[in-house]
Amino acid sequence: MTTETKPANQEKKGAIELTAAMVLSGTLGVFVIESGASPFNVVFFRCLFGTITLGLYCLVRGFFKNHNFTPKKLGLAALGGVFIVFNWAFLFESYEGTSISVATVVYHTQPFYVVLLGALLFRDKLTATKFGWLGVAFIGLILVAGVSASDLTGGGDTAYLQGLGYALLAAVFYAISTVITKRVTGVKPHLVALVQLVLGIFLLLPFTALSEMKNMGGDWGWLVGLGVIHTCVMYVLMYSAYQKLPTPKIAVLAFVYPAVAMLMDWAVYGHSVSWLQALGIPLIVAASLGINLGWSFKGRRPAAVQQAAPKAPAAGSTTTTESKIEVQSGGNR
Repeated sequence: MTTETKPANQEKKGAIELTAAMVLSGTLGVFVIESGASPFNVVFFRCLFGTITLGLYCLVRGFFKNHNFTPKKLGLAALGGVFIVFNWAFLFESYEGTSISVATVVYHTQPFYVVLLGALLFRDKLTATKFGWLGVAFIGLILVAGVSASDLTGGGDTAYLQGLGYALLAAVFYAISTVITKRVTGVKPHLVALVQLVLGIFLLLPFTALSEMKNMGGDWGWLVGLGVIHTCVMYVLMYSAYQKLPTPKIAVLAFVYPAVAMLMDWAVYGHSVSWLQALGIPLIVAASLGINLGWSFKGRRPAAVQQAAPKAPAAGSTTTTESKIEVQSGGNR
C-alpha cells in the first residue's frame, strides 16, 4: 500500500466512524423519551452505565498508564464536567416542552456561544465576518423557535417557551464546558470524559429519585443503551474519527446528528417543523460552517485559514469532543 493510499483509507475510515457516531447521536432523544424516566434520572444512569463501560474500555486499552493528569488538569476536567452533565439534563428536559427536532436545532446554536465566550473571557478577536455569521445564526434561531408575539405576552404555550429556554441553557452550559475543557491538554479525551461521567454520578445523586425506578421493567434497556451506546460506543467512534479527519469534514459530518434526530422525531412521534421553522435550519447550518471554516461573505476564506489547513491531533494529544472542533454541533451529547 502506498503512503498516499494509506492516509486516504484512514480518512475514509474516519468518515465512516464519525457518520456512525452522529447517527447514534440522532437516536439519543428517542432513548431518553422511551425510557420514561425524569431527565435527572436519565442523566444519572447515563453517567453510571457510561462510567462502567467507558472505564472498562480505558482499562483494556491501557489508558490509565501515563494518564498525564495533574491536579490542575483534573480540576479543569471536573469543572467542565459540571457544566456538561447539567447540559444533558437541561437538553433532555427541553424535549418534553418542545420536541426532539426543535430542541436539537436550538441546541445547535452552542458553537456561537463558544465564540462569544472566547471574545469575552480571552479577548479572542470578534471580526466583522464572525459577527455577521452570529447575526445569521440569530435569525435562524428566531425562525426555528417559532415564537409568536402572543407567546411573549403570556398568551402562548408556557411549556413550549420553557422547553426553548432549557435548550438554550443547555447550549450555553455546553459552550462553557467547551471553553474550560479546551485547557486540558496532553490527556486522552476518553479519560477526560470518564472523569466527567464519574463526577456526574455524585453530582446528580441528590437530584435523582431512585424510588421512581422500581417499576421500570424493560425500560431499563433504554437507560443501559444511553450509557453503553450513546456514551461509550459513540465517544470511542468520535475520538477515533477525530484523529483521522480534517476539520472541514468534521464540521460537515457533524450535521448528520440533527438530520437524523429530526428524521427520528418524525418517524417515531410524528413531529415535524413548520415551513417557517424549516427556513431557519439552513441559516444555522450555514452560520456554523461559516465560522468554523473561515468563510467570508465575499466567498473567500481568510488568508490565515487558507495557509494553515487544520490537522487531526496526534494520538497523545487532548482532543475532547468539545475541544477538537469548536463550532461543531454536538460534542459530548
